[in-house]
Amino acid sequence: IHLATENEQYLSELPEHTGSFKDTRIVEFIFLLSEKWHLDQSTRYQAVELLERFMIKQLEQMWESSSGAVEGGAQGQGITWSSVRDQIVSTFVLRLVSCVQLASKLSLHYSRVTSDTALKFLQSLKYPYTKQELLESELAVLNTLQFHVSVSTPLAYVELLLEVLGHNGCLLPAKPLHHICVQLLDFCYLTRETIYDTLLKTAIENSTPSKLQVAKFLTVKEDFMLLAVGIISTGVFMLSPGRSDQVVEHLNCITGITPQSILEFSYAVLRRIMGSTVP
Repeated sequence: IHLATENEQYLSELPEHTGSFKDTRIVEFIFLLSEKWHLDQSTRYQAVELLERFMIKQLEQMWESSSGAVEGGAQGQGITWSSVRDQIVSTFVLRLVSCVQLASKLSLHYSRVTSDTALKFLQSLKYPYTKQELLESELAVLNTLQFHVSVSTPLAYVELLLEVLGHNGCLLPAKPLHHICVQLLDFCYLTRETIYDTLLKTAIENSTPSKLQVAKFLTVKEDFMLLAVGIISTGVFMLSPGRSDQVVEHLNCITGITPQSILEFSYAVLRRIMGSTVP
């Protein structure tokens, strides 16, 4: 109930450009860095969500600041969108590393990324940052997010729903299912645009969605509960197809998400995995 409420609250307050920093290259960078530093599975998703929320908030603040400066007659100081963009680009990798660091500190597992580790990595990429700058970057992320950094990740939704399914007597191979769900969640993060593009076109039964339809679909793309039930449904279908219908019914009862929505999500994921347009 707590996760469902948190999810609804998040969806009701989505900024217009949510999802802009979940590009495949960014997600892959974070995943590979998390593997390099031997971080647990939840940390990688939390780092992606922290970076996404921080960057959008920072963009909003910088744009408001630059707009205010221009209105105040500061055009001659060169405060333009171009300069704002350059500033974001120049510090992006540093901010990404800071988000991974913060996510590691929030993890229940004690595998914290130290300043020395982060600094060594940045220096290997020829970034001449100091420990002080690294600390200031972490503080910048914390301050921008007003210290609201404990973000529930889709993995938490998946794991809790698996627990509820087991509690409700839906007998499933727990360990293999959890393993494949994590792999599917990684896959969905790395192929996000393609999967949700297929889902949108399936939902509207049209291969050319309008700008308004794309804008309204944002809440679907950011719905962690829908992502979780879709992942579980797909995992069960791959491991034990005969139990798929039963699991979809259980997930519908638990979350209120319709069987059609769950199956459409599974179809979008399976279609991307198979690389086929065959239903």
